[in-house]
Amino acid sequence: MAIYVDAGRKRFHLDASNMSYIFEALPQGNLAHWYWGPKIRPDAGLDRRALLTPRAFSPNPVSNDERFSFDVAPQEYPTWGRGDYRSPAYQIRLSDGSAITDLAFREHRLLPGKPRLSGLPHLWLDNPLDADTLVIVLEDTLGGMTVELSYTVFSQLNALVRSATIHNHSQMPLTIERALSASVDFSHADWDWIRLTGAWGRERHVQRSALAHGLSSLGSRRGASSHQANPFIALVDPKGDETTGRVYAMNLVYSGNFVAMAEVDQFDTTRMAIGIHPFQFQWRLEPGESFQTPEAVLVFSDAGLGQMSETFHHLYRDHLMPEPWRRRERPIVLNNWEATYFDFNQERLLDLADSAAALGVEVLVLDDGWFGARNDDRTSLGDWTVNLKKLPDGISGLSQKIHQRGLKFGLWVEPEMVSPQSDLYRRHPEWCLHIPNRSLSLGRHQLVLDLARPDVTDWIIAWMTELLKEGGIDYIKWDMNRHMTEAGSELLPPERQPEVQHRYMLGLYRVLDHLTRSFPEVLFEGCSGGGGRFDPGMLYYMPQTWTSDNSDAIERLCIQYGTSLAYPAIAMTAHVSAVPNHQAGRTTPLNTRGLVAMSANFGYELDFTQLSDAEKQAISQQITMYKQLRPLVQFGAFYRLIDPHETNAAGWMFVDDKRSRAFVVWVNRLAEVGAPVRWMCLRGLSPERDYDVFVQGAEGAWEFSCRRGGDGLMELGLNRQYGSDFGAKSWYLQWPSERS
Repeated sequence: MAIYVDAGRKRFHLDASNMSYIFEALPQGNLAHWYWGPKIRPDAGLDRRALLTPRAFSPNPVSNDERFSFDVAPQEYPTWGRGDYRSPAYQIRLSDGSAITDLAFREHRLLPGKPRLSGLPHLWLDNPLDADTLVIVLEDTLGGMTVELSYTVFSQLNALVRSATIHNHSQMPLTIERALSASVDFSHADWDWIRLTGAWGRERHVQRSALAHGLSSLGSRRGASSHQANPFIALVDPKGDETTGRVYAMNLVYSGNFVAMAEVDQFDTTRMAIGIHPFQFQWRLEPGESFQTPEAVLVFSDAGLGQMSETFHHLYRDHLMPEPWRRRERPIVLNNWEATYFDFNQERLLDLADSAAALGVEVLVLDDGWFGARNDDRTSLGDWTVNLKKLPDGISGLSQKIHQRGLKFGLWVEPEMVSPQSDLYRRHPEWCLHIPNRSLSLGRHQLVLDLARPDVTDWIIAWMTELLKEGGIDYIKWDMNRHMTEAGSELLPPERQPEVQHRYMLGLYRVLDHLTRSFPEVLFEGCSGGGGRFDPGMLYYMPQTWTSDNSDAIERLCIQYGTSLAYPAIAMTAHVSAVPNHQAGRTTPLNTRGLVAMSANFGYELDFTQLSDAEKQAISQQITMYKQLRPLVQFGAFYRLIDPHETNAAGWMFVDDKRSRAFVVWVNRLAEVGAPVRWMCLRGLSPERDYDVFVQGAEGAWEFSCRRGGDGLMELGLNRQYGSDFGAKSWYLQWPSERS
């Protein structure tokens, strides 16, 4: 058992692989947080009561204890209104109009394994021995409510999964105004905080700065986790880096509005929290009802950001992604979008398929424009019937012809949207998110369907089920190309309108759960204008995400680097596109585009029918190389070597489980005149073993270079000198005994 309970002191000690997490119920019943960090013994004599030292202007809620104040207490699930002036984890409006609650410990339960959540994405287990779960029941008798805090610790990983469930046991409705998933108080404020920020086309850039007094927060109020922010935050030792320093990270398993925050108070303590964004959020809880928060994943590392990422990557590959795809190799894709945009017909697609099959591609994906009167982005979303002028044999006929060429067939859909110029909107204008008598805002000439309505989600499930049953489809690219405005639902009464955006997410999850369970062999890829919904919630249903609409190799350096902080390479999709790049206008070598895209789920986004013979040969070599490297990239350990946010270059590598093989990539941005000789030290190798080092030659194939010791490669490194703008270099390493 990884959870130890001192019943007399009501102290709870949770152990993961090399991590301990400790809290206890104080005499008055409130939960105090004592410790989160490297593993310590349950009987180590931990005494943190000095943290409760009274201070001036700190109110005392317990009449017979002037030492205690919520203003200074490190809390496990803090409230507001009883003397704690920091940001609370929850807030409940009671039937008398007050919002003061006081949760006291009532009982605990120990569970083997990890329970599944109903209606929300969550981490899961194959083997119940991989984790243990503690449930703490807190009660506010006056308010007639309980809160159950759930903690799951993993035996082999430094990870903790937290969530909260609020129950209304009273005879009157309660209104939840804030319900975060996790909150942790630290005893000091000497931190840097890291977050992933950006915009469309430059998602998940790493932002790092010193934590200051006051509230530092990151969040989304856009109705999706968004391009602009990611539901991830980390507190890091100021001098910590990839391999050194302590890191405390949180990631929310949710795809909608969120907040992640770190607040430094007057006494230099830090409160870190994550959950559903409280802005414009309320939930009316009727008597006997419950509300479940999303799960928050908490990861600790005492060996820098690299160890933190390794933990997240293992968790998400093994305990989040759906079967059967978590351990299945992902195919090489050609998507027709940048090759044809809306201007295609069946003959053009079959020409692309012939060219793709000849070069070793495995899936042809038909993107936007196959349905209704969809010849541009102004019409037909919602009219999901095939355009027979473009595809006279329909989707099933096209799929059959693609399969006959030895390829699998994929299809783009955008089920959450509707065009005002569509038969669906003319039939059901009430089906979009809207506020009565208010004008509607358009994004990409479209509106958002109201997935808080069961009739809308039923309709999506019905037409998608028919499409997947009849279409012969192996791969779905699921897009969502705008954020929410006028977020109201015609079916909900006025007092429930603040529930719309969370109900939308529950509706989306219901649809995805039904479809992915009904069609487990279909590979679903998430997309939201590229990387606008790249989060653990979507990865639960869709095991990979189109990382960004920006496919420029140089822009992708920061995008993929930042994404890798929390998400494994097998979760990312990256394609080689044409030059000049359609988003950035930049011209980069085909080799550079290939190496950047090969560091994720690999594919192409260009017109194969227009390639020169030299380009065909180079692409054929890239595909052959990736098929050799695919298990290493998709399932190996990933190491960041050179940070493109800080330097003129980027470097990274993949290492297999045995540490017998490695794939190393270095990319230059701009050439430097008279540049010094630079080296790139590797990581993750066996120091006592030798490696045969192969370098990528001028023709793209591996060429034997030398034999080097793993210790030398990690301490002295590889020479990464390279002269041209946007140039790239790669190496392949393997133990001599495995040399082919």
